Amino acid sequence: MLALVAVCGLMFALHSPGKARTQGKANTQKNSARPRSDGTVRQTHSSWSDYAGASDAAQYSALAQINRANVGRLQMAWSYPTGDGNKYLFNPIVVDKTMYVLAHNNSIVGLDATTGEQLWIHPPAPKTTLITNRGINYWENADRSDRRLLFAADNFLQEIDARTGQSILDFGENGRVDLRAGLGRDPESLALVQSTTPGRVFEDLLILGSATNEEYESGPGDIRAYNVRSGRLVWTFHTVPHPGEFGYDTWPKDAWKTVGGANAWSGLSVDAKRGMVFIPTASPKYNFYGADRTGANLFGDSLLALNVRTGKLIWYFQMVHHDIWDYDNGTAPMLLTVRHNGKMVDAVAQAGKEGFVWVFDRETGEPLWPIEERAVPRSDMPGEITWPTQPFPLKPPPFARQSFKVNDLSPLLEPEERERLRKEMEGARNQGLFTPPGLTDTVEMPGNNGGANFQGAAVDPEHGTLFVVSKDLPSMLKLELNAMEQVSAGSSPEVKGRAVFQSHCRLCHGADLAGHPPAVPSLVDAGSRETAGQIRAVVVHGRGPMPAFPGLSDAALDSLWAYLSHPERAPASTPAENDSAPKTGISSDSSSEKLRYRSSFGFMFAASGLPVIAPPWTTLTAYDLNAGTIAWQVPLGEVPELAAQGIKNTGSHFPKVGPVVTAGGLIFTGTRDRKVRALDSATGKVLWEAEVGAALEGMPAVYQIDGREYIVFCAAAQATTHTHSLPGHPALQAPIPGAYVVFALPAPPAS
Repeated sequence: MLALVAVCGLMFALHSPGKARTQGKANTQKNSARPRSDGTVRQTHSSWSDYAGASDAAQYSALAQINRANVGRLQMAWSYPTGDGNKYLFNPIVVDKTMYVLAHNNSIVGLDATTGEQLWIHPPAPKTTLITNRGINYWENADRSDRRLLFAADNFLQEIDARTGQSILDFGENGRVDLRAGLGRDPESLALVQSTTPGRVFEDLLILGSATNEEYESGPGDIRAYNVRSGRLVWTFHTVPHPGEFGYDTWPKDAWKTVGGANAWSGLSVDAKRGMVFIPTASPKYNFYGADRTGANLFGDSLLALNVRTGKLIWYFQMVHHDIWDYDNGTAPMLLTVRHNGKMVDAVAQAGKEGFVWVFDRETGEPLWPIEERAVPRSDMPGEITWPTQPFPLKPPPFARQSFKVNDLSPLLEPEERERLRKEMEGARNQGLFTPPGLTDTVEMPGNNGGANFQGAAVDPEHGTLFVVSKDLPSMLKLELNAMEQVSAGSSPEVKGRAVFQSHCRLCHGADLAGHPPAVPSLVDAGSRETAGQIRAVVVHGRGPMPAFPGLSDAALDSLWAYLSHPERAPASTPAENDSAPKTGISSDSSSEKLRYRSSFGFMFAASGLPVIAPPWTTLTAYDLNAGTIAWQVPLGEVPELAAQGIKNTGSHFPKVGPVVTAGGLIFTGTRDRKVRALDSATGKVLWEAEVGAALEGMPAVYQIDGREYIVFCAAAQATTHTHSLPGHPALQAPIPGAYVVFALPAPPAS
């Protein structure tokens, strides 16, 4: 039976050995500024000069020239091709009459926002592999004589002149600030620090989250603020606390030196009136096994309220204790004003992957509705100490399905596939939202890539309404020990090579090396058909739909070649094959906190590429947060191949889209079905749609120039059900005919 603990306000757990304060106010600092007026909301949201529209991340426009009555008259005003066949999901910003986009091999481009004419282009440095690609930050000084665009590339913060596109070389050192520095690790050991999501500009500060890799001992998720003019680091908030800092005792001693994650990758929100920044954090790493990080793990999976000028903690709430499910807070916090218990309350709402919406008083952190700590299943993994309870908000209701049973399988599955999945699920551990991963199959729903994800929430800040795009995508997790880590140093090259194959090649090519020709070639007798150099080149650089593995060492590549040449010398009975069994190849005195169990993300796709759960796979949910209720929920988008057969209301496949709400009573968004749409924000009814040349990810932007309102969409993603490689069905890698497509009402006749 579930143990229920009502939380009225903030919950404090007693300090005692093995326990930690999992929710609470770190201090009582407050700001007496009054909530912003309606006029301020309209002024703040009348342009789109910041990522997601404004620094509060509302994804809201106060423009209303385009409204329910006339949206059906929208027509394309202009378009600008991305020009390289690559994927883009960039949210354009517009300052004065200039639009800034990403295109042409990740170049930053200035366009005339009324015509699409290219004004200038800033190409990235040669061989750049990583860039802020979801949007960009803009800053200007008081007299507007200094205007800058801020972004990161290959873990270096950079700036360019917003008027010319030229690099600002007196920023940092020779125009760059190394984001790997100052994290308490060897900078050269950190392959990933920067997020592809922009930060937030406040006065002369740029507040940045980060992205860390998904591995053990990844980079720390520190929140940092830099001076916009000089690049100087102003403050740091440690999401894995250091000695003497609040929350340090929710981790093993000195965990900050080795544990990574607990980072803010999904977007930040600034309350400029109160001088507060709201920060949603992700899971600590490793995602699915936490024997090396016992404890509640503050400030992983938390909503943080910090003083934006100093980085000092004001309050926090942890949504998942000791996360082993990768249940990140996947959207930016939404700031809005609601009527609660007869009073107007400035609130912050947070949607996450687990399908909940959490709503708090913005100043105090008090939840608007009770939250219960409920007992959840415990792990049977060696060394894993799961937290005994997890918080469940009583209101609002969840927006995503949080369980997945056999009777929820899709009716669109082929009979043989359905039967295979039925047997697989009946043999899996499946105890709901917080079923801990183990050595056998474990069902996870809504999944580690489900629920709400980046850009997936928007608000009407004046009327207390929240809109959430949700993805229902179950996962099947199974923890295993890495074959490469279990092979002894004295093993033969073929045995070592089999371990490399098991870790990197088995999913597509199969344990028998047979592949699925012609999509996935057979590797049987590969040693007689290919040279060592040819195999090495394909593995390191990729070929066609096969991804590259540039990180494999020369020794690993040599071993792989040895195995492919003589697989009979490393039969399946070797320890390398049995890497999922802890009893094999592990001595009895192995320390559990040093074991490196891993699971794939386990997305449950059918052979068609679609989720195995019954549709809808994508929904848009409207909440009335004055009452804490769902106003409506509708499928968002469709799958063209199914729609052509009359199968509709499925929602689109694998959404990565953000809605934008307008004062005209509309919600604008795109989907993977190559459609852009306007929905009635009061009902969810589609009032207008148009087809564009490619699928859509990211969010649109709404702006006005010379009295004319425009909506711009970035249409530059793969329009396919095969977004991920499956055995026999590699992910589609065709060039994308991408473009920024702008719509407006017909221009008035020239006088």
